[in-house]
Amino acid sequence: MARIEMNGIGKAYGRVEVLRDVDLVVNDGEFVVLVGPSGCGKSTLLRMIAGLEPITLGTLSIGGRLMNEVPPRDRDIAMVFQSYALYPHMTVARNMGFPMEIARRSKSERAGPVARAAEVLGLQSLLERYPRALSGGQRQRVAMGRAIVREPAAFLFDEPLSNLDAALRVEMRLEIARLHRRIGATTVYVTHDQVEAMTLADRIVVMNGGRIQQIGTPMELYERPANRFVAGFIGSPTMNMVEGTPVPGGLRLADGTVWPAPAGATTMGIRPESLSLTPSALPGLAAELQVVERLGSDTNLYCETRGNGVLLARVQGNLDLGAGARVTLWPDPARLHAFDAKGERCG
Repeated sequence: MARIEMNGIGKAYGRVEVLRDVDLVVNDGEFVVLVGPSGCGKSTLLRMIAGLEPITLGTLSIGGRLMNEVPPRDRDIAMVFQSYALYPHMTVARNMGFPMEIARRSKSERAGPVARAAEVLGLQSLLERYPRALSGGQRQRVAMGRAIVREPAAFLFDEPLSNLDAALRVEMRLEIARLHRRIGATTVYVTHDQVEAMTLADRIVVMNGGRIQQIGTPMELYERPANRFVAGFIGSPTMNMVEGTPVPGGLRLADGTVWPAPAGATTMGIRPESLSLTPSALPGLAAELQVVERLGSDTNLYCETRGNGVLLARVQGNLDLGAGARVTLWPDPARLHAFDAKGERCG
């Protein structure tokens, strides 16, 4: 296993700059997830770690060894792509052992690592099958097994679950989490799905526009987002944002309600689960129900407020209310997030 360190990493295609000032350390055995919208640079950064993209600026080291000019085959990393990239004419066992076959290791030498990887991934009964006889989830496990048998210093995952349906995505998230617990490998994982990030990561790196916005544990990012972008990206459903006018000691909302806020705040963020129909210490917002989503364990309420737009409240259980009902939304005073005019966190 190995520590991955990036200092001042930048990437440009001619005059087009896609990454800038990236400083990141992935500790030995850590699972770090890169998240962000399409085009934010997360996959490009992963490919630079793998050696598939040259580094324009800065330095990259793996296990204390400078990697800027080292070719991919000599970096001691294994990469799992969005596409399974399995050889259709090879069995599962041969697909998994193919990296060792290329390295001219004998069939007997390959058998042990393949068997161990198959046991970790629950593929023992499928070793003689061909890819065409496998489900999507099984094919992705074979692709992961092919990476495991190399026993690399680090694993890189580039949106490996994007081609799977919702049920398989949940199943494979569990597989990857179990795999990391058993192997303890240094892992960098790219996804645009913040649910994957929240459930898999030791730390999350949120990216936007080629820059790192915030690095932290899932709950650090959830509870103390550094800016409006992170606040809106992390969490599902997304955080409500309410604009206002600064007044002494608070922020005056469009309906005249004043919520406490630090100096410089122009926007208050409140997560759906922090809005309720139960009175709190702060003034509530009068609203009319537009849409009610009944999810069984929870109910999502889309509420049209006076001057503050549509806000989403999530309450526990099934609520016997329908569209058109008049309600008052009460915020949890301890769960308000204040942001200034530039979108940065206040206080």
